[in-house]
Amino acid sequence: MSGLRVVPAFRHGRERLYVCRADGSNVAWYDREAGRINLLGEDSRDAVLAALQPFVTGPVTVGPPPVPTPAELARLTLHPDDDLAPNRPGEALLVALDRDPGPVHRLRPDPRRHALTAEQTVGETLDRLDGAGWRTLHSVQLPGGTRIHHLLIGPGGLYAVHALYARKARVLVADPMVTVGRRDAEPLLRRLRAVADRASHALTAEVRPLLALAGPATLTLTTEPRGVRILQDPELDSLGRLGGVLKPADVEALHAIARDRNTWGRV
Repeated sequence: MSGLRVVPAFRHGRERLYVCRADGSNVAWYDREAGRINLLGEDSRDAVLAALQPFVTGPVTVGPPPVPTPAELARLTLHPDDDLAPNRPGEALLVALDRDPGPVHRLRPDPRRHALTAEQTVGETLDRLDGAGWRTLHSVQLPGGTRIHHLLIGPGGLYAVHALYARKARVLVADPMVTVGRRDAEPLLRRLRAVADRASHALTAEVRPLLALAGPATLTLTTEPRGVRILQDPELDSLGRLGGVLKPADVEALHAIARDRNTWGRV
């Protein structure tokens, strides 16, 4: 077999090098991160290895593609309109601001933009936990207009994360009330627990509420909040060290269920 060419591409955040025939059809691909060359036909082995030789780094496994797991099969059969995985941090706010940007000149900043900043700041940090075996879904809409800002699934369990903009503000937490700066106190922790309970019902697994503060100056707790974890955004990286709750296969299975929009229509 001759005339093979190597074409780089990214799928699901991972780089792959595809080996293609002259007509564009694939005969193999090289997954650098996994250290594996997947052959679609054993008869092309020598030609594929020759084409990839300049690109291969370190030891590799060569063979047919692995059999998809049940979670991978569920993802492949999910209709794109029902797949929540492509959602960006703050997806719902981005859509709302695009439809209605609000007046150009106003005395105070649009609170939606502060909320968007918080969701993007927290969401980008959570996305970086992917390398530690965590998966994050953003802007998960629940019936009735409620929304989970970020659903975090990983070795340390499941978390419904609420991002709260608090840059250079004093944050006072007196369960269930949360006060940011000079704003009125609101029963935010009660709402977070209710959202986590709904998520637990949908996924038939324990989901714990987590309040993520984006950039607060000071945080004061009058008492330890019941069942709610509170972290400032620089502390979110510490979640990557948690484990002992879910195995990798369980993480992928729950992620496959959670990313299906239809999962959330019954809570």
